[in-house]
Amino acid sequence: MTDLVLDPNIRLWVFFPIVFITFLIGIVRHYVFILIASEKKVNLQQIKDAQVLGRSRLLRENGKFLPKQAFYMRKQYLNAQETGFFQVEKRTQNPMNNPMTDPTMLKDAMKGNLMNVLPMIVIGGWINWTFSGFITTKVPFPLTLRFKPMLQRGIELVSLDASWVSSASWYFLNVFGLRSVYALVLGADNSADQASAMQEQFSSAGVQQGQDMNKVFKAEWEALEMVNHEWALEGVEEELLRGWQIPERHLASTSSNHASRV
Repeated sequence: MTDLVLDPNIRLWVFFPIVFITFLIGIVRHYVFILIASEKKVNLQQIKDAQVLGRSRLLRENGKFLPKQAFYMRKQYLNAQETGFFQVEKRTQNPMNNPMTDPTMLKDAMKGNLMNVLPMIVIGGWINWTFSGFITTKVPFPLTLRFKPMLQRGIELVSLDASWVSSASWYFLNVFGLRSVYALVLGADNSADQASAMQEQFSSAGVQQGQDMNKVFKAEWEALEMVNHEWALEGVEEELLRGWQIPERHLASTSSNHASRV
């Protein structure tokens, strides 16, 4: 493998410009997405159902820390045969939950695809053309030859160590690696992260039908019905007092010091 020494000007004219351009494109993309995004309608019934399902899940997972009476009182509210929430509440499926029948959701999906894919293709192609053939940095640990296609795009040198990173690969590393910086500057709920936005788009590419809340309620009812109360804090008072007991040696030394002073 060939050992290289990079020109310091590469850091100034290639390395930092790619980082700055990627970060700036993410900031611009975030605010453009805010401008073109349509206002989402809040369904209070869906929020209520989600809150109840969350309460049921927390009761199943952490009910062991509640007293027995408090646990079964909450379980009775949710799972009672005649008056329980999951037995009484019935939901009719809204056909507008299907993205194929909701033009607003289709429009938002097209906007998301446009804002995610287009900047990556245009900026990535421009960087690959402008900074073609440059090596920007080297990872501080050895890598196998299988990493060469990923880290050395645009450079075909068999003798080059796989730890070196080309300019095109450095751009894609920044696309996936600036998530924490975007979260620090723009907040956790931002639209600048192209990687996570593309993952959301691809995960929703297979169009899913709206959830049937009656089936969700039934599944949650069955899961909660199988949970019985097991008090996890049995004897916690004795354990706490046992942990605060003063060692006898310390008591003996304290009493001897007190007697000597007297």
